[in-house]
Amino acid sequence: MKGIITSVFVASLLLITACSDKKEGEVESTTPKVETKNVGDLKIAFYDQDSLKVYFDYYREQDSIVTKKQLGFQNEVQRRTTELQNYLVKNDERARSGLLSQNEILQIQQVAQQKEASLMQYQQTEGAKLEEETYNKLEAIGNKIELFAKKYCEENGIDILMIYAKGGQFNYINSSMDVTKEFTTYLNDQQKSLAEDIKK
Repeated sequence: MKGIITSVFVASLLLITACSDKKEGEVESTTPKVETKNVGDLKIAFYDQDSLKVYFDYYREQDSIVTKKQLGFQNEVQRRTTELQNYLVKNDERARSGLLSQNEILQIQQVAQQKEASLMQYQQTEGAKLEEETYNKLEAIGNKIELFAKKYCEENGIDILMIYAKGGQFNYINSSMDVTKEFTTYLNDQQKSLAEDIKK
């Protein structure tokens, strides 16, 4: 038992001695030991994200497909809504004129509820499908841009390729670093080449 107490005492003494090596009031350094690098030779460029949406053909094509489907969806929702409203107005007029029995009014109410439920179901189901398709298309576009951007940088010796967008993180970037036109042309060429390879 004395041996255990002695061992614990010796260990505590060693710990106290090790901690006391630090001078009183001395603060530990929080500076990370990271190797610094000269960034003077970095080649940095940027492209305008909004211009990409206009001049990258693949982006425009996919956006056009989604926009057309969204418009079709909105038109169908409007058509069904108008149909339901017309049905209610027409039968409300008949009911006010005393042309409907109590039984017929109940049947009309049931039909109206079914039409309303069908409309809501359509909005939820088709709306969710459209949202998912839009997300997938945007993800595919993003993946292409990322892949082509890497190749573009490797081919042109660019170390950093930034994205400039209105309201983004950069308020100003020197226009001499703008490669939007060249990068967009490169994207279109790569996409065209990719499409041709698929056809073969």
